[in-house]
Amino acid sequence: MATLILLYVVAAGLIFGSFFNVVIYRLPRGLNLSRPPSACPGCGARIKPYDNIPILSYLILRGKCRKCGQRISPIYPAVEALTAVGFVLVYLNAGRVISLAFIAGCLFTSALIILGVIDAQHQILPDAITLPGLALALAYSFFRDDLNFRGALFGAVAGGGFLMLVYGAYRLIRKKEGLGMGDVTMMLMVGAYLGWQRTLLVLILASFTGALFGLYLIARKGKDAQFALPFGTFIAPAAFVAMLWGERIVRAYLSLYKR
Repeated sequence: MATLILLYVVAAGLIFGSFFNVVIYRLPRGLNLSRPPSACPGCGARIKPYDNIPILSYLILRGKCRKCGQRISPIYPAVEALTAVGFVLVYLNAGRVISLAFIAGCLFTSALIILGVIDAQHQILPDAITLPGLALALAYSFFRDDLNFRGALFGAVAGGGFLMLVYGAYRLIRKKEGLGMGDVTMMLMVGAYLGWQRTLLVLILASFTGALFGLYLIARKGKDAQFALPFGTFIAPAAFVAMLWGERIVRAYLSLYKR
């Protein structure tokens, strides 16, 4: 039975991941999410159901459109696989039961994946994802034992407020934007779901990995220090790590000062 449920979770992740690819492609372009049916961006041919099976169709078609042969971005199967893996990790972390905590974790994971990929591709973080995510995270706080509404609200203020201070200070000193407001609203959502301690961990992890990636681009790609990084792309995996293992990481860190 446990194996069967796990397979259902994997299947759900793959199916939802396929839909997230539609959201990732259409939402930044202002397109309708349900119409028209998916089609090849090269030749416009409608994608048949048997060519739209998550991951499997990509492998069978060898990453190309059946009709025109145009290459299909590997981002599509990557999002499907990432969603399935994310759902499985949430399921295991939720005690291997289909519960409200599992559903909330999957919704949070879904938002992180969509936001992270959209920000990487377009450097925007749509309010259509972050603001409903914030509202759901605050509402969920009334049904959980580990974080009450006050804690969720404080986490939102800690996450969004910190980036807002950075945004204001950079704009005051450099006379231009260093962060987008989408980063602020994303951290409001993240903070409301994780609480202030794990939100601080997210900021540390995202800033550290973002800085390392920036240094890599400067050293290897010849970028200058003024290029823009999609910070939401680094917030997303940091928030996922903090959701699953944040408490253990924070406890391990604080234990260093008790010796």
